[in-house]
Amino acid sequence: MNTKTWKLGEYCRGGVITVNTTDLGVYVIAKDWDFSTGSKRSSSQKNAKAWDSKYFAFGKDGWKGAVFFYLNHLTSSGYADIIMKWIESKTFVK
Repeated sequence: MNTKTWKLGEYCRGGVITVNTTDLGVYVIAKDWDFSTGSKRSSSQKNAKAWDSKYFAFGKDGWKGAVFFYLNHLTSSGYADIIMKWIESKTFVK
């Protein structure tokens, strides 16, 4: 399982996106920025409160489009593309 957190601030609803990839799917978690640890990008957002999350199984057709659409709902298409490239580099499903 691979996990990565993007601290996008005002470029993202809530400010933080965490993605977990497994052998079976992708789990995307949208979080609110935790200002108790600071407002800089270097601040730890490990305990940021999740306000929305979705799981996308690899077995379904069009899972990449569904993930991109959800990410694009949370942030800009540019950041959604960056996150999708990371997801594709960590998964082996076409």
